[in-house]
Amino acid sequence: MALEITDGTFEQAVLKSDKPVMLDFWATWCGPCRAIAPTIEALAKAYEGRAVVGKVDIDANEQIPARYGIRNIPTVLFFKNGEVVDKLVGSATQGAFEDKLKALL
Repeated sequence: MALEITDGTFEQAVLKSDKPVMLDFWATWCGPCRAIAPTIEALAKAYEGRAVVGKVDIDANEQIPARYGIRNIPTVLFFKNGEVVDKLVGSATQGAFEDKLKALL
């Protein structure tokens, strides 16, 4: 299951992670976000122990989206060593997300 990341857990779970992080910015009212949710969950399960796959609800957490200039959702940021190294905006295939995640391992 994807890790729910909040403003309070972001630094420890993402910035200080010793594993690559794939972070999905989403909202309950966002149709494309709901469409990619099964893909995010599948990748969380497939990469458990090798990478952190998390989700940030932009309505419940305002600091993280503001910090990274998230204007459109879904947006998925890829972190390595606490730095954003890649991103995907909008719907994408599982293969597209997986290719970017694999590149960080």
